[in-house]
Amino acid sequence: MSTPIDLTGLKERQKVAWASGDYAVIGTTLQIVGENLAEACDLHCDEEVLDVAAGNGNATLAAARRGCQVTSTDYVAALLERGQDRARAEHLDVIFQVADAEALPFPDESYDAVLSTFGVMFAPDQATAAAELARVCRRGGRIGLANWTPEGFVGQMFKVLGRHVPPPAVAQPPSNWGTEAWLHSHFDEREFLLQVTRRTFKFRYRSPAHFIDIFRHWYGPVHKAFAALPPEGGQALESDLADLLTRSNRVGEKSLVVPSEYLEVVITKR
Repeated sequence: MSTPIDLTGLKERQKVAWASGDYAVIGTTLQIVGENLAEACDLHCDEEVLDVAAGNGNATLAAARRGCQVTSTDYVAALLERGQDRARAEHLDVIFQVADAEALPFPDESYDAVLSTFGVMFAPDQATAAAELARVCRRGGRIGLANWTPEGFVGQMFKVLGRHVPPPAVAQPPSNWGTEAWLHSHFDEREFLLQVTRRTFKFRYRSPAHFIDIFRHWYGPVHKAFAALPPEGGQALESDLADLLTRSNRVGEKSLVVPSEYLEVVITKR
């Protein structure tokens, strides 16, 4: 008899990882992705918008800046507090609510647009999370996603982490969401119209060492990986990350600019 998959335990470990460090330090640098996604979804003033796995609120702010009525959700309350601080600073009226992407506490077809930037892709039960996005989106509404691809820099970074701290056997790669085949398999063309654009976000730091220092202190998955390793293991991980960053750098030794591919996805519910 096969052992039941403990997705609940995996989710709890993920929650601890994302609550460690302070994702907002990294998240704020990704704001342009939320702005581009809001434009790709052609958000209208007064539309009702849900941001799922919102983190510190990049898509939330982008939608609110366009006059939408926004509800921002995440399962880590501390991240929502960072988003709330940002919304307050801009005098934006946003509802913030702790919620699980796999069990959204909202009625069917509640929102004109459902967004997630590098968030819902990390849900352990990927099929359930995809179904929840579809469920709360109205007919004629849009689901807007930004998902790292497996081939891009972030996808490769997670592969490096996985070599040093292997993920649980039950874990599905988050980068599944960054493949068109997976998206089409979970958003059937009979009910959804998919538009997928390959985009690139550029990480900008002083050097590979600067990037690693920031990420090992503030980015939950990297922070937890270093914490789980003995000193010699941490040194090996640092070396492999530095090698990946150096190979990915587009400006030589004078600075660090690392392009990372992601899919910008707009799914219209028929």
